[in-house]
Amino acid sequence: MTLNLDLPVQHQNKSNSLMEIWSDSLTIFWGEWLDLRVRVKQIVASGMISPLIYILAFGLGLGNSLAKPAVGDNYLEFILPGMIALSSMTICFAGTTFSICGDRLFSKTFEELLLLPIHPLSLFLGKMMAGVARGLLTSSSVILIAVLFTGKVWSFLNPLFLLLLILNCAVFAGLGVLAGLSVQSIESVGLYNNFLIVPMSFLGGTFFDPSSLPPIFKVLIYILPLTYTSTGLRAAAYQPISEFPWFTIAVLLLMAFILMGIGGYQFSHQQD
Repeated sequence: MTLNLDLPVQHQNKSNSLMEIWSDSLTIFWGEWLDLRVRVKQIVASGMISPLIYILAFGLGLGNSLAKPAVGDNYLEFILPGMIALSSMTICFAGTTFSICGDRLFSKTFEELLLLPIHPLSLFLGKMMAGVARGLLTSSSVILIAVLFTGKVWSFLNPLFLLLLILNCAVFAGLGVLAGLSVQSIESVGLYNNFLIVPMSFLGGTFFDPSSLPPIFKVLIYILPLTYTSTGLRAAAYQPISEFPWFTIAVLLLMAFILMGIGGYQFSHQQD
């Protein structure tokens, strides 16, 4: 009978590799943050305009003529979690995509990043975390608006709500990284925005309850990541924990991991 004495060593090597990937990811993120911190006010303000228009037009305008929704005391409360999801999605995707495009197509500094002696997954995670930071900065202003309109502080600042918001930022920042790596011109970014982000803004459960749709339309709506975020945020804000749809966290987490795998592969084969 022989004992495999290599198992502890292999386990330690694996742990060291994961720690190294995480450490390198933080290094990439810190480089991005040094650029972001000088534009914090601009980032926060830019993500407030569209949600504020939607809140005024639909929540206060159209909402006064609608019946009480299934979730929330009125239609304004109903759409506020969706507006937070919408603002984080928009800035995470657009900000991350344009950041990588600028490095690849204009400043031509992206090649230097690819030459760094670090794991490709670290490059993806660092860029993704920068996108998450952008999304949280923007959505924080929309959360403030939601608290001022409703007076419900805990509804929008409880751990479950914040967890879903971070996962949503991670998913769309990951999509932004992949888009930024694949586009060949700034005009191409507009195609992603027109065929992915804009339709999702209106069909992702931000303005309506997806569960009320006919089955054939539910299939389409529940393909969209934003639907799970809007549904989960709304439940986390207004419903008891016993009624929370836990599948929303699982789906967003799965999407984030899938994008992580694709992103690591893409960075390892990227040629600019």
